[in-house]
Amino acid sequence: MKVFLGKLLKGAVCAGILSLCAITNANASLVMPVSYDMLNGGSSDHSYRDESYNGIGSTATNYAPLSGGLGDLTDGIIATNNWNIDYSLYVGWRKDWVIPTISFNFGAATLINSVTVYVDDPDGHGGVWAPVSVTIAGTNYLVTDPVGSTPFALTFTGLGLNVSDLDITIDQHSGSSWVMVSEITFGAGAVPVPIPATVWLFGSALGLLGWMRRKKA
Repeated sequence: MKVFLGKLLKGAVCAGILSLCAITNANASLVMPVSYDMLNGGSSDHSYRDESYNGIGSTATNYAPLSGGLGDLTDGIIATNNWNIDYSLYVGWRKDWVIPTISFNFGAATLINSVTVYVDDPDGHGGVWAPVSVTIAGTNYLVTDPVGSTPFALTFTGLGLNVSDLDITIDQHSGSSWVMVSEITFGAGAVPVPIPATVWLFGSALGLLGWMRRKKA
């Protein structure tokens, strides 16, 4: 009897752990937009335009309207060096020309619980600064510039947005400053998931294990 219960407990615990891992992985999934619209980036010593954009508009023209496509901001490549090294990975805008608003389209109503914006932060080198704020779906979030001068990720969580279109505006530091963005990602977050029978079995097994230990004592 003890051997049987031991095998039952082992199987239930393993199944429960696997189910919990599957739920965690499902809840951590990223959401991919089908397109985004915006004004193209600019250029100075280098091009900070969205060169890989595959929609309508001139990718070779500073601040040209782009629509209906995807490009550098969703290509999965995140810059780890400052703009003067990884300049080809950034889309950049100068504030006295454009305060960028990127309009993302998801094709259908989609749950968005988190947004992450990957930006450069060389503390003013070349006129490039971290943004002062990010506005997501009309809500403005102030940005605290972290210590150091390396690129960093701005993550906004608990958004609870169920949208097919989402506007993100990135406000630069001052009149002639640049903001450089290498990637923007979206997370579905913790979506409520029905408890599978294996997870119920996991809980029951733990309860049975406690009862056996009390009985033995």
